[in-house]
Order: sequence, then structure tokens, then C-alpha cells
Amino acid sequence: MNEWLMAKNILAVRLDNIGDVIMLGPALRAVKETAPQAHITLLASPAGSTAAPLLPWVDDVLTWRPIWQDVGNRMAFDPTRERELIALLAARGFDAALIFTSFSQTPHTAGYVCYLAGIPLRAGESNEFGGSTLSTQLQGAPIAMHQVERNLRLVEQLGFVVRDRTLKIALPRDAINTIPSLMKDEGINTAQPYVVLHPGASAKARRYPAERFGVVAKLLTQRGWQVLLTGVEREAELLHVVQQHAPDAQLLLQKTTLAQYAALLDRAALVICNDTLPLHLADALRTPTVVLFAGTDYEAQWRPRSTLARLLRRPTPCYPCYLFECPIGLPCLDIAPEEVAMAAEELLAVRRDGGERAEAGRDTSDLYSPAPHTRGQDEQRRM
Repeated sequence: MNEWLMAKNILAVRLDNIGDVIMLGPALRAVKETAPQAHITLLASPAGSTAAPLLPWVDDVLTWRPIWQDVGNRMAFDPTRERELIALLAARGFDAALIFTSFSQTPHTAGYVCYLAGIPLRAGESNEFGGSTLSTQLQGAPIAMHQVERNLRLVEQLGFVVRDRTLKIALPRDAINTIPSLMKDEGINTAQPYVVLHPGASAKARRYPAERFGVVAKLLTQRGWQVLLTGVEREAELLHVVQQHAPDAQLLLQKTTLAQYAALLDRAALVICNDTLPLHLADALRTPTVVLFAGTDYEAQWRPRSTLARLLRRPTPCYPCYLFECPIGLPCLDIAPEEVAMAAEELLAVRRDGGERAEAGRDTSDLYSPAPHTRGQDEQRRM
């Protein structure tokens, strides 16, 4: 008897960014399809929790910001806070915990917390020795394995059956219905195609310069495209720099929920962004994407897999550096705005001509064109 497949109250742990939670979808779908009796609770960060409404396989959400995910040593010394997490998990009576991590993270800290909370089954992937913090430890995942596949590898090894490996999300109908009026309020003609340009990213080392994004936006508006600039409040300065160079571009600054933002990307003709959340949302929605992909990480770990995409990066000897800030001026993103605009128009042309397939090559600037996808599908067909 497989204890994992018999579990009825499963905790899924993913405590970092929104995009990381989005990429958890295929693994959670496999768990739910294989064990429909299971109640899945997502333990996520405050940001990551906002993705839960887009993942219909999640039954409940616990929001927590743990010390082991703190970046920059900003959290106050407060051991009581971490003991509260143990008590919270213990009170929920979980019988299994799936601990999802990236290649650079350890599952053993979360595994120990789950052990102290009395969760008997605890699985994660790591090449480190962690004693018995995990009841099942996977080893040997290739460092360049895509994050979606890394998640799927864990649940497959536990016995859950994966029938669909593609990234998908479910758009709530109310979010879809709000988009036409929101677009009109922002000066976007709903009868004409538009391009979403998102210049932000959580790490400075992954941001194509805002001034160059501005030139890209200007070139596209001059060529007749509607351009919508998006970002959250902390990215306001970046957005205003972009708009200074492209005054005809429309600005949408933190006026949507995550579900509404996803619905906005679903209607877009194209998304232009850094290696950040819109990349993963666009991939799940099959919206064509141009990605300014910095040399901080392997493209193979995070790149779009299911939509037309163009990844742009300059080869550098420091790749991949895994830095949050670049000390040498971002040579990996030394890409002319004209090149970005050209890549955008090439993708727009491919989509206009029917979205036919193109062969993927080794160079990251090649055009990737997976299986055709019909746009405008309802949320049930995305699930």
C-alpha cells in the first residue's frame, strides 16, 4: 500500500515568489487527479498566497513568512514566531507534506518544522544530508532541470500519476469580465491588439534597463501598437522612466488583482518582460512572450515551455551568477532596444500568420514555438 496515495490531508510547501507557486500547478494537479480524496493545503508566502485562486487544485491556503526564506536578514530575531508555525501546522493534523524547492534551496528546514508538527510523511529533493527530517528524500535532479519538471519529479517518485506536464492556470470568470472596462478606463482600445510591457523584477540583476525598455515601448507605439506598461507600487519609478521615453504608452500601476492581471495578459497580443512573474503567467496562458533573460540563472530552469517565446541574452563568462545585484553593469542584458522591438514584431507576425511551429535551437535568442493553442478558451479548458 502506498501511504502517499492514501493521504487525505496534504500540505504543499512553497514559500517564495508568486511565479514559483504558479509553476507548482502541474504537480498539484497530478496529486489531485491521482488522489481526489486528498485535501491540499498550500503553505505559501504572503506574495505566493495570491496565486492560489489561479490553481483550482488547492483547497486551502496558509500564509507564512518563515525565517529560512528571508533574503537580506531583514526579519527580526523572534524564535517565538517560528514556534507558532509549528503549532499552527500541528493543529491542522496533516498526514503528509510535499516540500517543493528550487535547486539552490534545502527542504530539510521545512522538513524539520513538519516533523515537529507531527506530520509523518515528508518528502523533498536534496543532495544534502539531513538525517531523518524527510521521510522520503529524492536526490540527483539535474541542476538545469526546469522548475515545473523538478516539482513533477517529486510527486511522480511518490506514486502520483502525471497526465499533463504543461503549465496552466484557471482564470476566474469575474476577473475576465472586469477587463474590458478596466482597459477602457486606461485608454486602451478593446477592439485593437495591445502589447504588455513589464519592466520590473524582484532582483535588480534581472532587470533590463528601464531607459531601454522605454525606447522599446516608443518604437512599438510609433509602429502603431498599443503598449500597456504594468507593475506594482515599488516599481513605480521604473514605470515612469519607461513612460518618459514613450509618452504614448498607457500606464497601469497596481490597479488589478493577480487574477485580473492574468486575464489582462490572456487578452494581450504579446508580453515583453524580464525573467519574472509575467513570463510564467504568459506561458500558462499561451500568450507569446519576449523575455530579457539575464545571466543570473540557467534559462532551462525557468523558460517558457508552452507558448511562442523569444529569449534574449548576451553570452557572458559569469553566467550563471545567481546574484541579486550585478557589480559589472549587466553585460548579459546589453541588448539594443531595436533588437527587442524586432523580436517582438517577429513574434507578432508569427502569431498573425497562424502560430506555426518553429524549431528551437541552442542559442537563447532562438524562437520557441510549442504546440498550437487556441486563444480565448474559457477557464474550464485551462484547468
